[in-house]
Amino acid sequence: MQISHTLILTGSAALSATALAAPATAQTLDVTFTLPRLSVAEYHRPYVAIWIEKEGAPARTVSILYDLGKKNNAGTKWLRDVRSWWRASGRSLTLPADGVSGATRPPGTHKLSFTAGKGGMPNLAPGKYTILVEAAREVGGREVVRVPLTVTAAGAKGSATGSAELGAVNVVVSR
Repeated sequence: MQISHTLILTGSAALSATALAAPATAQTLDVTFTLPRLSVAEYHRPYVAIWIEKEGAPARTVSILYDLGKKNNAGTKWLRDVRSWWRASGRSLTLPADGVSGATRPPGTHKLSFTAGKGGMPNLAPGKYTILVEAAREVGGREVVRVPLTVTAAGAKGSATGSAELGAVNVVVSR
């Protein structure tokens, strides 16, 4: 004997069931930055830190690109030279941090994408934020580029340009 049941949802119950069945799209943060090709006698790839600041909240490291390949984690010795990041949130971070640490990059344009809830990427509620990108090179300079963002339910876009160690920095927050 076979018994069948039919459940008919109406009104807000049907809407709620549809919302539950639909796959949730996670918020993403895309940061594209340019490391200019510098004509100098001794060039070292820069350490690059990306972090988020919001007034009244602690700074959150999203990524730190440094020399991961050194023996005994010796690449961490120079992270203090990424000064603004170090003071904002770096000194409290245990490295290498899963989902946050990465290798240095050569000159060129690089895009890093982060998903809310993974690694150091928080979910960005609507509000005003600053995304900071700092580059520091051994036997070279140091520069911080600040990208102000106003995040809405639809997302956000912003850009800024460095003058020496960093070129264009573009930031997109989307769902």
